Amino acid sequence: MKMHEAKRVEIIIEAVMEGRLTNALNEAGVTGYTILPVSGGSGRSGQWSREGQVGRAGGMVAVICLIHPDRLDALLESAFAVVERHIGVVSVSDTYVLRAERF
Repeated sequence: MKMHEAKRVEIIIEAVMEGRLTNALNEAGVTGYTILPVSGGSGRSGQWSREGQVGRAGGMVAVICLIHPDRLDALLESAFAVVERHIGVVSVSDTYVLRAERF
């Protein structure tokens, strides 16, 4: 089976910023992404958890994109414009996909 190179971009950001981030990704030409709730973690400010929080105000989400490598720079520029002033982490890794025409 033929595999095609791609990039996996994962962005962890405050849930209240989800709409702004997805709008920026759409404007950058990203054709698809998956959004997952983040239940907790630990970082520079220590441990945190969604437990006991009401609403989305203190929560985080993970936005995952699989894209063709040629589109990476546009995605990162758009994502960073949103993330740079807020709590968030952006990671990029190499991956492979089966149906490259979908990305």
